[in-house]
Amino acid sequence: MLRQRTPGVKRKIEREDDEDADIGFRCMTTLRDILKPRPRILFVGINPSLRSEQMGHHFASPGNPFWRLLHAAQLVPEELKCEDDARLVEFDLAMTNLCARATRAAAELSTAEMIAGQRMLARKIRRVRPRVVAFVGVSIYRRFFAAAQGEGAGPKDERIFGARVFVLPNPSGLNASFPGFKDKLIWFERLRKFVESLDD
Repeated sequence: MLRQRTPGVKRKIEREDDEDADIGFRCMTTLRDILKPRPRILFVGINPSLRSEQMGHHFASPGNPFWRLLHAAQLVPEELKCEDDARLVEFDLAMTNLCARATRAAAELSTAEMIAGQRMLARKIRRVRPRVVAFVGVSIYRRFFAAAQGEGAGPKDERIFGARVFVLPNPSGLNASFPGFKDKLIWFERLRKFVESLDD
């Protein structure tokens, strides 16, 4: 025997469907920068992942240990999750991306987007005046400065409007050059020591 759906129930289901669609729309909005004046470190990613765009938070992919690395390297006093990204300012940190458009892979970004992103990033750095700009990924540093392919992770001689430059390995689990957590952690710890040395 078939059960008839009452009009009231139907309207309720339609409202729930509309609410679900609205939530999905809100989750796909552009990921916001987390900025403050004169932060200790400004972290710069290349662009958000599709997962980060969906969640509305930076470094949201489950296989990306960025937030665990921050805590393990003592850059923050407590372990944060991607949902806590706005709290970076509490620890004198900031975060942005070279390009705002989310993609499955950075290779999907066009040359025009990258050039526009470089100009925008330079303006952000000039405005917020970080002590250190930490590029989260060697390829971002190479693209920003047109550096040689041999350049790797670590502190650099270049400055951006007075800010010192440090390059971190991309924390993605797909990074074959730095495959393990400890391989990445070394460089996050070196970043902390580098920043501390500027206070001496």
